[in-house]
Amino acid sequence: MSKVVAWSQWHDLNVPEGVVLHSPKDFPLDSSDLSKIEFFVPSYMGGATALAYAAKMPNLKVLQMPNAGYDDALAYVRPGLTLCNASGVHDASTAELAVGLALSSRRGFPEFIRDQIAGTWNHRRFTSLSDSKIGVIGFGSIGKQVVKNLSGFDVSVTSFSKSGREGSIKIDELDKHLPTLDIVILILPLTDESRHMFNKERLAKMKDGALIVNVARGPIIDTEALINELNSGRLHAALDVTDPEPLPAGHPLWSAKNLLLVPHVGGNSTAFEPRGRKLVESQLRLLAEGKPLNNIVAVG
Repeated sequence: MSKVVAWSQWHDLNVPEGVVLHSPKDFPLDSSDLSKIEFFVPSYMGGATALAYAAKMPNLKVLQMPNAGYDDALAYVRPGLTLCNASGVHDASTAELAVGLALSSRRGFPEFIRDQIAGTWNHRRFTSLSDSKIGVIGFGSIGKQVVKNLSGFDVSVTSFSKSGREGSIKIDELDKHLPTLDIVILILPLTDESRHMFNKERLAKMKDGALIVNVARGPIIDTEALINELNSGRLHAALDVTDPEPLPAGHPLWSAKNLLLVPHVGGNSTAFEPRGRKLVESQLRLLAEGKPLNNIVAVG
């Protein structure tokens, strides 16, 4: 029986006997025979460049994404290819960032950092996270972890999902709740339906002084509409993702008021490494044993 040939950024994974593991250490993608690869994990945070190698692997059977989001990988699905995402791998890291962004924005951390750089002692009062009404939009594994993390704070949390499962409210009913929410945290997939979900009209439904936190995908928010709301001083935002992304130099979002911006680091913490390795090892064991893979999101 022939062995499965796999490629991952990690050369030292614990893989079963039925797998031959390659990595950049012995199999650089730019100079190796990519027709040998059957199981491919694009390098984490490699973006479109890392993912594009999948198109040069004619015998690829499994494309295992290192991210929970997979919208950018759907274009590579073809007959005989299975696409899997990394659901669960980024829960801890992304959820803690979501809460950190909300807390930092509410308590004025960006302003205090600017004061520190300027050497200015400027005592001010900001809004507390405590007593906030928070809406978590998206109730997958990361959304659930966000809710769990918020349980240690004196806040009221309402979850929204497409189906309204497990006690969440259907997203179709979001608009009637928006005017009551102090903080909105976005952690839902990017689809045709969710693209520009927060457009000019929906942003206008948010209460004055409310905060929108996006740790999902940039295009879920209409960037131009958000900039207008921020510069008016009516809303606040804390963004891990943007549209466009990476955000180009000189883009008006950089200079928008009431904004805390980080460069898509939600899943990129030390928490990723052990969880990412564990997922890939588990998938390779299942593949070698002829068992169904986990986290299948599309089949060609």
